[in-house]
Amino acid sequence: MKKRLFTPGPTPVPEHVMLTMAEPIIHHRNPEFNEILTRVNRNLKYLFQTEQPVLTLTSSGTGGVEATFVSLFSSGDTIISVNGGKFGERWVKMPRAFGLNAVEIKLEWGKAPTADQILSELRKHPEAKAVYLTHSETSTGTATDVKTLARVIRENSNALVCVDGITAVGAHELRFDEWGIDACVTGSQKGLMIPPGLAFVALSQRAISAMEHSTLPKFYFDLRKAVKSYEKNDTPFTPAVSLVIGVDAALEMIRAEGIENVWKRHERLATAIRAGVSALGLKLFSNSPSYAVTPVWVPEGVEWKTFNKILKTKYGITIAGGQDDYAGKIFRISHLGYYDEMDMVTMMTALEMTLRESGYKFDAGIGVQAVVKYLQTENGA
Repeated sequence: MKKRLFTPGPTPVPEHVMLTMAEPIIHHRNPEFNEILTRVNRNLKYLFQTEQPVLTLTSSGTGGVEATFVSLFSSGDTIISVNGGKFGERWVKMPRAFGLNAVEIKLEWGKAPTADQILSELRKHPEAKAVYLTHSETSTGTATDVKTLARVIRENSNALVCVDGITAVGAHELRFDEWGIDACVTGSQKGLMIPPGLAFVALSQRAISAMEHSTLPKFYFDLRKAVKSYEKNDTPFTPAVSLVIGVDAALEMIRAEGIENVWKRHERLATAIRAGVSALGLKLFSNSPSYAVTPVWVPEGVEWKTFNKILKTKYGITIAGGQDDYAGKIFRISHLGYYDEMDMVTMMTALEMTLRESGYKFDAGIGVQAVVKYLQTENGA
């Protein structure tokens, strides 16, 4: 049985990327690796749409976000964090662990922050050094309008605009320089289509300047060291060499497709899945859907564990369940990274068969037909 991964991280890895990573290991302090890193750094700028440095760290995306907290701020500094899900919650707890004053904007899961909510907190806390936004909240499949909120933050404060782009970069439009973002983080196992283990951090000049005033303890996650090494086309510590080689190949794929086309592909695949889900009579979870992952309410009468077991063991499809209060109540289908139109047809076919075996009633084929109809219309058929 062929196994297919439809989780929002790890995501599928292209075959030729896996083969590239399987080649004999090379040393990270020699010209061969330097050439690869040069290309990676150039293509990361293209991915983030920036002329600023994009640093490569050997860690998860969470490590990349931690690096921004400990490198940009000092104990007692005020930062505003939007908490609209499991990961936004993390960006409240983490700064508090480092002695920062984290002001929380807590949202109902599935809802995106508004400009008025951000502006209200900025007026209450004019001393705020930063606002942390989650571009695509993985736990809820909710997208934030970073472009608009970054403008609001810039026009009404001196706060840094810091973005968790972990499941957004490579799926949603992101223009780091044009939108005035100061720090943005993503991880390797998401839109970059390689295994977990790397974080990427883009920094504006304002963020780089803020690092000179930070007094929080740090060593491995000291972004000042990373910037200095970046300027020499190097890394301060031993990188995950095979993963850097892999991301080199993956970034070349993204560059060949064109970043705007990559964004459009994710929008098209997400919309196709939602068309199929809606045709089946299922309810979507988010009021501001992400192009990375689609959360769906488990229909009444269907038991999540049974449904998930059938989908995985009989049809080889792995999806993600709900988290915290929504465990067993929603499921999440990913379309982030290495997916195409046929993958969406396959996913919907397996979903239909599993739902029918789980006792859910519907007209056979109606979800698949909706996916195919949408994709044919999009393709001009």
